[in-house]
Amino acid sequence: MTAGHDRLLAGLDPAAVQALVDGRHGDPFAILGQHPRDDGQVVRVFMPGATAVDLLARETGDQLASMELVHPGGLFAASLDHYAAYRLRIHWPEAVQETEDPYSFGLLLGDLDLHLVGQGTHYELSHVLGAQAISVHGVAGVRFAVWAPNARRVSVVGDFNAWDGRRHPMRLRGASGVWELFIPRLGPGDHYKYELIGPQGQLLPQKADPVARTSEAAPGSASIVARSEPFRWTDAEWMNSRAQRHTDQAPISIYEVHVGSWLRFPEEGNRSLDWAELAARMIPYVVDMGFTHIELLPIMEHPFGGSWGYQPLGLFAPTGRYGTPEDFAGFVDRCHEAGLGVILDWVPAHFPTDVFGLAQFDGTALYEHQDPREGFHQDWNTLIYNLGRNEVKGFLIASALEWLERYHIDALRVDAVASMLYRDYSRAHDQWIPNQYGGRENLEAIEFFKHLNSIVRDRCPGAITIAEESTAWPGVTKPAEEGGLGFTFKWNMGWMHDTLHYMEQDPIYRSYNHGAFAFGMVYAYSERFILPLSHDEVVHGKGSLLRKMPGDAWQRFANLRAYLGFMWAHPGKKLLFMGIEIAQEREWDHDSSVSWELLDQPSHAGVQRLVRDLNRIYGSEPALHATDQDPEGFAWAVVDDQANSVFAMLRTAPDQSTVILAVSNMTPVVRADYRVGVSHEGWWQEILNTDAAVYGGSNLGNGGAVATEEIRAHGQSASLKLILPPFSTVLFRWRPQD
Repeated sequence: MTAGHDRLLAGLDPAAVQALVDGRHGDPFAILGQHPRDDGQVVRVFMPGATAVDLLARETGDQLASMELVHPGGLFAASLDHYAAYRLRIHWPEAVQETEDPYSFGLLLGDLDLHLVGQGTHYELSHVLGAQAISVHGVAGVRFAVWAPNARRVSVVGDFNAWDGRRHPMRLRGASGVWELFIPRLGPGDHYKYELIGPQGQLLPQKADPVARTSEAAPGSASIVARSEPFRWTDAEWMNSRAQRHTDQAPISIYEVHVGSWLRFPEEGNRSLDWAELAARMIPYVVDMGFTHIELLPIMEHPFGGSWGYQPLGLFAPTGRYGTPEDFAGFVDRCHEAGLGVILDWVPAHFPTDVFGLAQFDGTALYEHQDPREGFHQDWNTLIYNLGRNEVKGFLIASALEWLERYHIDALRVDAVASMLYRDYSRAHDQWIPNQYGGRENLEAIEFFKHLNSIVRDRCPGAITIAEESTAWPGVTKPAEEGGLGFTFKWNMGWMHDTLHYMEQDPIYRSYNHGAFAFGMVYAYSERFILPLSHDEVVHGKGSLLRKMPGDAWQRFANLRAYLGFMWAHPGKKLLFMGIEIAQEREWDHDSSVSWELLDQPSHAGVQRLVRDLNRIYGSEPALHATDQDPEGFAWAVVDDQANSVFAMLRTAPDQSTVILAVSNMTPVVRADYRVGVSHEGWWQEILNTDAAVYGGSNLGNGGAVATEEIRAHGQSASLKLILPPFSTVLFRWRPQD
């Protein structure tokens, strides 16, 4: 080593220099960049593979010095007699590059930001961590920041440095565990990952950015620098009025969709629609069908399409399968323009074990629990978030807010809530760890949900949260300040399972299961419920909803129509998975399209027309939606006719102006002269009959209206004598003017 080299490396430990060259140094700013010394400044850069490096004045481009190669591994250095803002001219074997030096910039993140990250209360995490396209001292580039407290070294890698982890090691910001680096002249569209050395010195697989806002579509796994410009929204009117659309009294009818399989083009390689095409085709369809909301199965970036999005790794990034984040925002904007709310399924329960993801992110169980009795989900072979760690809770809450605030999402349907609430969920007695009091309740998850729902309520006016919770956990939709979990609505899984089990029975046996069909009303007001017929009921060998129905083809369609009529008349908001509205014959397949060709057949088109009409009546009749949480708005007119498998409900509007009678006959036998006691005398108009010919039925009915007779029945002084078609639900409306 020459005397000049000694001078340029003065004060540096040779072992530290070698560690930098080897890509093992955890504090690159201690060596690289511009450093003062007694006789001026020394500038060092590490450019393995470069043949020469020149220092240029940043503003003028004048050459300040030719740098000397002071270590054969690629460490260059030069002396300056004064401090200077500089840039580099790097001579590569086949190109010359000019750029600013990442190690010439100072600290980037503020102490408050780092403090809030550590507390788990930085609710705008995607503005702090991840890749931010910004300018520093007038130099455009990207600020990278990642939480990896146990790593020895973290580097940014990408196309810009040939994915070489030695080139751009980051700076650790003290006890926060956050590493940061500003790399000039990068911008939106650049691909990157993080390369980490774990606490035992092991080189880890390159990791995608946990807070990336754009990612490569599978099978790619790189993160992508997102655009920094905000989307130009046109939905202010919707956002200001949506709260009234989400109340207990509002009609809420949800169309659940798997984006990738709603419509595919076999002639174009079986491709799915992109967001622009979905906006053009799906939104008008859903509006025409009368639904109030679209619910999307998770569209957060996920590596395996067969998970339908329920094993996401990019909790801040819309999947690249259907377009850019801006395209997705445009889809939401178009939904709001059309009067449709958008609900996203969101998964804070678990994440997949892919090596480029969150698993053992910094060489330790960082996002997950270390003990598999807490950290490994046996049903799904996934890892469980450690909600006892502030940074992890903050990461998840910031993800929720990302969708609600950045993308104007109206609701999050939180997946697998039950699996989070119980420590022994789907575990044998010796495979779980009790809480501090010896119980099975997951206390950390309880507090997480309370906090999440409180934050959403405070920060996102009009937005709601919905729990997929399959047990009898009390107070899921009770406010957090009153001891509940604070969700707005809960899926009524019990109602779904009980009624489907009943409908699957041969009609001759339904009388033995009569109570199951009506049991949902026993607890209907214990929570604010959504009645779901979701994707889970038409996959994994369960068959389509139509195929669950007993009997021949005509009976299956009639059963399905009667069931849908009963569902829309029953208290609770509604949810229907795509394809059910056209009575899809086959089980849902995420690699295929909905069988839209079936609409050429009158029986399938009839079911579609029925769903459209049910939504229209449901939305226009307050009696069917405005008293979902008011027991005064519901009464059984007939609930004990086990022998005939007949049910009759009375739904009353809040102002008593209308009453709806819904009568369901769940056998193939026509019930002529069937008497039902009613609460109001006068004419009752038949407003919907699932047996009507336009729906594919036999067209039996009641001539449009029926007058009461002064004959007592079912505890009422007046009654109606009705014709009940086979396998049918018939709706009648009473109004004073009728």
